[in-house]
Amino acid sequence: MPSPAVFLDKDGTLIHDVPYNVAPALICFTPGAREGLRLLDKSGFRLVVVSNQSGVARGFFSEEALTAVEAKLRELCTKAGVSLAGFYYCPHEANGSVKKYAITCFCRKPQPGLLVRASLDLDIDLQASWLIGDILDDIEAGISAGCRTVLLLNGNETEWQLSSRRCPHYYAADLEEAAQIVIGQNPGKRPCMSSGVISGGDRK
Repeated sequence: MPSPAVFLDKDGTLIHDVPYNVAPALICFTPGAREGLRLLDKSGFRLVVVSNQSGVARGFFSEEALTAVEAKLRELCTKAGVSLAGFYYCPHEANGSVKKYAITCFCRKPQPGLLVRASLDLDIDLQASWLIGDILDDIEAGISAGCRTVLLLNGNETEWQLSSRRCPHYYAADLEEAAQIVIGQNPGKRPCMSSGVISGGDRK
């Protein structure tokens, strides 16, 4: 039977956002991430990272450099007592300087391609799954794939362009609170579209 998963944005959600970083030494969990991962893992959710990595297309680092990034994430997860089921990234950017990667694709969030690919590879039930991210492009990708979503209100979303596919089901302060919402320990709060407080952009 397909299993449920929680798709996790990487930079700003799971780990501190150091722009275009591929140095393992600079990779560390955000506050609440370790506790959140443990809650999700204990509740039977598979943990899958989905990340835009346009630094490849922009020529800032090679695609091969992401191997060390994945290894560091898996190391951090292992130390936290959880298992990372998958690491999926999009290296593309239509306006990139590296021709091979300078394309319009289906995998760059807000497109749902990373989630769809992971669901096929890992036998994941998208309808029973969640996405947690820190900008509305993450939320749009999750909703487009059929998942429920939680937006972290940590200041990383700055443009707040709302639409029916860019309104998160819930919002949370950090990954621990988001995990509590996912597993039902916290009733959570829904954003109020009419208030003008919640509205997205593409910074990654």
